[in-house]
Amino acid sequence: MSQDLYLDITDFAHRTPGWFQLVAELWTEAGLLLFGVLFLVGWWRARPQASRALALAVLAPLGTAFGYVVSELLKSTIEEERPCRAVAGAATSLVACPPHGDWSFPSNHSAIAGAAAIALAMAWRRIVWLTVPMALLMALSRVFVGVHYPHDVATGLVLGAVAAVLFVRLLTRPTGALVETMRMSRSGAALWLAGPGPATPARPRRREPMHRRVS
Repeated sequence: MSQDLYLDITDFAHRTPGWFQLVAELWTEAGLLLFGVLFLVGWWRARPQASRALALAVLAPLGTAFGYVVSELLKSTIEEERPCRAVAGAATSLVACPPHGDWSFPSNHSAIAGAAAIALAMAWRRIVWLTVPMALLMALSRVFVGVHYPHDVATGLVLGAVAAVLFVRLLTRPTGALVETMRMSRSGAALWLAGPGPATPARPRRREPMHRRVS
């Protein structure tokens, strides 16, 4: 079933205009760069927030890296051949078919995308409307250009997302404690990285009794 769907998608890809194929080819890599930019923006916006918020922002790229490592370990164990080499009668992939030994299952791009989408959403809930469509389009683009089966990208998305959630939840508390320590540090670099945290409201001045003000 996955092979049939792969053939349908790649046949459709070859019927699309050249500019659309180029966009798909670029997006399969450019999406990773955009996630990187969002990691930086998420960290910057969390600097004046509570320690837990900054911990989530810092853990987002680390959780994504963990999702990639899990995916790569599984890929190296299963060793599924790429469909652009294994499926007879398939249209030529729009990008160069990865060499033998660069296995297909699961899709590392999709694992990274799934992990990044969910990890960013955990740190910045309102951005989920952007990150999840980005991840889905990145995963689809890997099938569209002909280098992955549909089950490769579906598994990659889920695997990356689950790995990121577990990683972030496990390390949120100790990372928050580290942020608090950095914010109390005298090191300029530590203070800059951790940010000022939430502003503490000024305590109102205590009014003196009237009899003390009368000379």
